[in-house]
Amino acid sequence: MGYELRVERDAPLGYAELASVLSSDAGFELRGSAETAEVVARHGDSAHQVAVWSGRLSGTPVSDWHVAQLARLTELVGARLIGEDGETYRIRDGIVEQVNGSSTYEFGKVEEIIAAGPVEWSA
Repeated sequence: MGYELRVERDAPLGYAELASVLSSDAGFELRGSAETAEVVARHGDSAHQVAVWSGRLSGTPVSDWHVAQLARLTELVGARLIGEDGETYRIRDGIVEQVNGSSTYEFGKVEEIIAAGPVEWSA
């Protein structure tokens, strides 16, 4: 199992609200039911799982593309993207960032990461 990022916000996120947000042209598709579902995003002709829903929303990214998609999704639902070690991920001024205390790591520009596609990180 990989490193999990979870979507958190002050007001609980319900399945109906998630479905409503994703029904707009957000570039995501929700597949499944209120009990268990997945959020997918397309790149080219392929659909890639970005997050899973099981009463809460989380994802296990394997590329910068996945992190950028999770950050976009998080913004859509008005939440925060939190890593297992308490670091946060966000989009600031069009840049995907990881913030841990006073340290900030920039993944790069959102549009460039999304255009590059889901190229998996090497081990």
